[in-house]
Amino acid sequence: MRGPHNLWRLIQTGATFERTGAMKIMLDAMDAPPALRLVARVVGWPLKWLGLKGDPDLPPVVRAIAALGPAYIKFGQILSTRPDVVGADLAQDLRILQDKLPPFPLEQAKQVIAAELGAPTEEIFSEISEPVAAASIAQVHKATLRETGKTVAIKVLRPGIENAFRKDLNAFYFAASVIEFLSPASRRLKPTDVVAHFDSVVIGELDLRLEMASSVEFARNTEGDHGFSVPTAMWPYSGRTVMTMDWVDGVNMGDNDALDAAGHDRVALADRILTLFLQHALRDGYFHADMHQGNLKVGPNGDIVALDFGIMGQIDEYTRKVYAEILFGFIQRDYMRVAEVHFEAGYVPADRDMYAFAKEIRAIGEPIFGKDATQISMGKLLSQLFDVTERFGMETRTELILLQRTMVVVEGVSRSLNPATMDIWVASRPVVEAYIAENIGPKALAKDLVRTARILSRLGPRLPDMARDLLIQRSATPTQPAKKSGSAPAFFAGIGCAVLAWLVLILV
Repeated sequence: MRGPHNLWRLIQTGATFERTGAMKIMLDAMDAPPALRLVARVVGWPLKWLGLKGDPDLPPVVRAIAALGPAYIKFGQILSTRPDVVGADLAQDLRILQDKLPPFPLEQAKQVIAAELGAPTEEIFSEISEPVAAASIAQVHKATLRETGKTVAIKVLRPGIENAFRKDLNAFYFAASVIEFLSPASRRLKPTDVVAHFDSVVIGELDLRLEMASSVEFARNTEGDHGFSVPTAMWPYSGRTVMTMDWVDGVNMGDNDALDAAGHDRVALADRILTLFLQHALRDGYFHADMHQGNLKVGPNGDIVALDFGIMGQIDEYTRKVYAEILFGFIQRDYMRVAEVHFEAGYVPADRDMYAFAKEIRAIGEPIFGKDATQISMGKLLSQLFDVTERFGMETRTELILLQRTMVVVEGVSRSLNPATMDIWVASRPVVEAYIAENIGPKALAKDLVRTARILSRLGPRLPDMARDLLIQRSATPTQPAKKSGSAPAFFAGIGCAVLAWLVLILV
């Protein structure tokens, strides 16, 4: 990580925002305090000539972010789903970053396709359109297979994108290290770990074979989900820099006027997108982690169609149970249970006051319970949550970063579809309650016992060798105190468990 280069990149970032006129707009949108406004303008204004010009045809903030490169664009895409944080007008402008960025030439795309597939494009496709969508990492073309006449979508990586991303990520690492050095209090938030997580996720987007594999797994998991579909992947026409899938007709989920004109029920869509996300996260532990409007279409039959599988989230079963119990506690307004789960999972240090933590959580949950989207400021809510985590010494859980970020994005998409009456608690309750019933309680305990029995049963053939090794080990250490020689009871308990496992398998 080259310090001088990274320092220059951060200076260039501030200068670009100042030069394009984006600095004041962002400070106003984020409701920045006077002191920060003064520092930003005093430092930024003299250096604005160092900033990038960007495309003058784009709105100022979009112009600055697009000029700075793909990593910044990813951040802008997240903000585009948060009108309550940055304001409705700026959020609308930022949607340009989702799929309407300047494309690279068709001829250059054909060169990438031909090099990847090992044949001239004319031999494989009878027609390839100009780009129909262009985002930070790749662009999409509509094409027709010469052999079958089938209409397909071809995703092509931007040439040189990996080097561009690496430069930005290095700057982010540098910024995180500086923040940790200057502000010891920030270390509990693990800024460097956060950037490392973002690094691993984004770099995975740069190999389209991995995205193809993700789409196949996601399609298999969700094939029974009513009102949801995933385009079919076409492996023979795909590779590291090129991905081909079925073409999907439909309306972009960010275009409310077009959705209304097509007769789609936006209220139902708002509830369904939130419900589907929770189902995928809790039921499967595998979810689409980039569900902004640019990656979602509504088909002619009303199905929600997911696109772009470069960023997928995965959480283990234990974490899913913790997450579900926390959500369920909020839904039930059982804030003491929410607090207990945080302590049991180790999210809050054990030496902190659980009752005080429950009180803090209640102070956040009660004011927003039962309120619709227009009555909740997620910006203020996130600020309150940050204050609570700071007071109770909670560290950032890197394994939950993607889940938390996606939840914010999906809630923003739902809000944009149905700002008047969307209630996240009402929409999420059936999914969370179904998961709790299936995975926490007597039924789940029985399933866990059967699974444990199956694992223990595999030790059956190894029990004689394990007994011999244990006896040899014990005979080799005769002077060991009896209190510390609990291996034998544990071993015989293990035999009992294994026998019990065989019996359970026979019975079930």
